[in-house]
Amino acid sequence: MGQNVWRRLRPLIALALAPVLAGCFASGGGTDAAGDAQDGSRLRVALAFPPAENLSPYGADSTILSRLGVTEGLTALDANGAAAPALAASWRQENDRTWLFTLREATFQDGSAVTPAAVAGALTHATKAKPVPAALSGVTLTAKPEGSTGVRITTEAPDPVLPLRLSSPALAVFSGKAYGTQDKVDPVGTATGPFELTKVTGATAATLDRYDDYWGGRAQATGIDVKFVADGTARAAALRTNQVDLAEAIPVAQAATLDKATREATATTRTTSLLLNTEKGAFKNAALRAAARQAVDTSAFAKGVYEGYADAGVGIYGPAVTWAAGKRTEPVGRTAPAKPEGARITLATYDNRPELPEVAQVLEQQLEKAGFEVTLEVREYSRLESDALDGKFDAFVLARNTLVDTGDPVSVLASDYTCDGGYNIAQLCDKDVDRAVAKAEGTADTAERQDAAMAAEARILGTDAVVPLVHQRIITGVGTDVRGALLDPYERTLVGIGTRR
Repeated sequence: MGQNVWRRLRPLIALALAPVLAGCFASGGGTDAAGDAQDGSRLRVALAFPPAENLSPYGADSTILSRLGVTEGLTALDANGAAAPALAASWRQENDRTWLFTLREATFQDGSAVTPAAVAGALTHATKAKPVPAALSGVTLTAKPEGSTGVRITTEAPDPVLPLRLSSPALAVFSGKAYGTQDKVDPVGTATGPFELTKVTGATAATLDRYDDYWGGRAQATGIDVKFVADGTARAAALRTNQVDLAEAIPVAQAATLDKATREATATTRTTSLLLNTEKGAFKNAALRAAARQAVDTSAFAKGVYEGYADAGVGIYGPAVTWAAGKRTEPVGRTAPAKPEGARITLATYDNRPELPEVAQVLEQQLEKAGFEVTLEVREYSRLESDALDGKFDAFVLARNTLVDTGDPVSVLASDYTCDGGYNIAQLCDKDVDRAVAKAEGTADTAERQDAAMAAEARILGTDAVVPLVHQRIITGVGTDVRGALLDPYERTLVGIGTRR
């Protein structure tokens, strides 16, 4: 089916899909406070990504929990990307490897107190998780209780951005009850946020009730009813037909079908990239990676697939990382491209972000024109992630928020592009890259750290393990009667204590 025909049909398909969701958002759990203007109603939310890891906080599912107001860590990110108080009311650096965090008075959703011992225990569990959370990639830390309100955290090497690192959704704090056998974490009723997860129905739905004893004040909504709807057209249809109050990741092709008042476009630090498997297959050859990079025309994605809701890819960091453009340097150490001569590759992506299959189709055409023989594979993300991390594809299209893990620009480089990185889909292991990233990790001054991050970016781009395609603006569907939705460039938040209808 041609792309133009497909675009004309998508709004019709959306209408056809709308009945599929009818009735799915009947309130579950707790009392529906609809019509109670003082208390606010339950919120109906459609999320794009079903849990890929049974809502484990240590991987991609951690942002599901943070976006729904379930979890929080010692710190949070403020609007400027700096570390702000969360469960820690304050902190101070005692020496280059040791920080003392002072806890505020708070309780877990199971009623137990947030104590120094509980926090230290939660962080210790995170350090032992396999694979290591992306926020801890390349970092070794120990956490110990100190008195009645303190937690002392010591890192093996100096870590000047530790308060930023601790804001990661993957380092959320849970009560001791959450940590069972086999290194699994049960987030149901064990976190600290304004909404308590009370029921999870596999990868299809979740129910949350307001946690009335939240330290930050009682939330206005009495609860949240969540459906995980991987189909973007169906999410848009559900918002348009008033089956949901909030719908994330609205496809750009569906934006025009929504009333202007119900769509919010947010510039994000998310970059969509083509990742090439450097460990095995055709792209183990650097010259073939260079040929793939040379074949890609990024303008076709920003103007075509994303219909103006994106900027052409220029690097790992895009325009929303405002300091990056002025510090960017040319890629270092690139290999001259070779002729593909029919080299066979498998290109994979996921359909939770509905533009990605279209991106992959365009890439397939561009790569085949250059001489590659391409097999395209598209699945839902939760059915794809483990294979991608295991290096089972030659090429992978990924939409990645470069600051979501820690707010620190260096962290994504460590997790995604170093030998020991926990999210290294490109399977890159290059000693020069590792050295450049390590240098950036050890730099304390903010401006110098940014310079070092850009030097590392130049090294990574020089390997052609990653080809940046576009820098995205995310469209969120927000019902006209919804107030206080939390839309941020880091995509960590969506529902908070002031979100209501």
